Amino acid sequence: MTFTILLAHAAATWFMTGLIWFVQVAHYPLFDRVGADESARYCVDNRRLTTFVVVPVMLCEGALSAALVWLLRATLKPVAWVGAAMLLAIWLSTALIQLPRHVQLSTGFDAAVHRRLVVSNWLRTILWTARGILALWLIAVH
Repeated sequence: MTFTILLAHAAATWFMTGLIWFVQVAHYPLFDRVGADESARYCVDNRRLTTFVVVPVMLCEGALSAALVWLLRATLKPVAWVGAAMLLAIWLSTALIQLPRHVQLSTGFDAAVHRRLVVSNWLRTILWTARGILALWLIAVH
């Protein structure tokens, strides 16, 4: 059963890793191309629709990460805790940094806010990539 959880955890983590790289390289940088007239509506719709894609996978990833902390053998628990801490940092970054930028952009495009959104998102991109590598490593050593 633990191996199945490891595989599901890796799948959820790599889904989010791929998604965050797409967001970082293509999606966020293109926000400035929407146009002033449609920018606010675009940002509101983007946030609403993105929620349907990311929240279920993020919750799944969180539950699986917690399961690994609980189920893995003692020698691997510290690694599971590191992965859980990285996920907590991702969630905190989302709630405290990226989401407020999205809310600001929902009132109209602001180039400085957009730039802070793109730059600050590198933290999540790096952490999810590291989590993906960690997830594969856990499968390999399990």
